Amino acid sequence: MRFLLVDAIRELESGVRATGIKNVTMSEDFLADHFPNQPIMPGALVLEALVQLADWLVREVTDFQCLGLASSFDRIKFRRTIRPGDQLYLEVLIKERNEQRAQIQGKAHCQDKLVTSANFTLTLQPMDLYLDPQEARKSFRLLYMQFTEVQS
Repeated sequence: MRFLLVDAIRELESGVRATGIKNVTMSEDFLADHFPNQPIMPGALVLEALVQLADWLVREVTDFQCLGLASSFDRIKFRRTIRPGDQLYLEVLIKERNEQRAQIQGKAHCQDKLVTSANFTLTLQPMDLYLDPQEARKSFRLLYMQFTEVQS
């Protein structure tokens, strides 16, 4: 089972930045218990969505030879709750990258308001230890192309 929190990659500037979206719907498993009478998206999952988007950026720039695993977070700020029906606009920027790690600045907006921001580090690992690079390429094309085709 895959736990994807990025519904589409909207923009990608190779090795620099990416934007994506996450549609928060009542069908999300995590909303059933968080909280039944007032469901909200857990802040940790907003961070995970940013990490996943940054990981796609790392995968693409390394030609799917590496993936990024979150290893540290800094300056995390949660400014607003996210509810079913909200659409998160995700943005990640690589501040610095070498062969071992990538320093990322991430932001999530909802209705043009900043809801979450964080700086984090991804430790780069060989892709083939975790995933089949060909399958990762296919998933990337689906996430990225579905949005660009709608815009055409």
